[in-house]
Amino acid sequence: MTVRILLADDHALVRRGVRLILDNEPDLEVVAEAGDGAEAVALARRERPDLAILDIAMPRMTGLQAARELSRAQPGLRILVLTMYDNEQYFFEALKVGASGYVLKSVADRDLVEACRATMRGEPFLYPGAVTALIRDYLDRAREGGAPAKAITDREEEILKLVAEGHSSKEIADLLFISVKTVERHRANLLQKLGLRDRLELTRYAIRVGLIEP
Repeated sequence: MTVRILLADDHALVRRGVRLILDNEPDLEVVAEAGDGAEAVALARRERPDLAILDIAMPRMTGLQAARELSRAQPGLRILVLTMYDNEQYFFEALKVGASGYVLKSVADRDLVEACRATMRGEPFLYPGAVTALIRDYLDRAREGGAPAKAITDREEEILKLVAEGHSSKEIADLLFISVKTVERHRANLLQKLGLRDRLELTRYAIRVGLIEP
């Protein structure tokens, strides 16, 4: 059976290269391409793919935010993160939002096809550095008895990303189908929770935690 794949990356050249790798395989077929996380969510609803391959750093909605949304809306959809970031924070966040694997773009030509097949078999796919991070995290948790809770809610994270990308409160309200008043309330909560003063500091924070690229 051919695996129907949704591919999301904001760089057309990357999408073209990844598509060439996947479409050369008889059991894999890219049926839809998205340039950002929000488009990926919309296309997944329409196309109902078997597997979504998501970049992390994308406009409007990150790959991790899209993965979280897709995991809720389509529990049967398998998700792979394809990224340039060899970063433990992103790796653990990807697992938390429902991704079955984490593949580095630098070795996509070597790992991506096997990652797709492993994911469709219900097996996790982790690159060697991620395995090391997973073991270290397990040992740290065992010593400390747990991990700190996430500082902000999922909705606050969505709003933080859009604020950092320069959207006005009205634009954010329209994108998220909420009121301007609700956006302003979330924004005030973000400043208070994170101990920040203004949009500039929110933007710096968003860059630091990987919601947007510098």
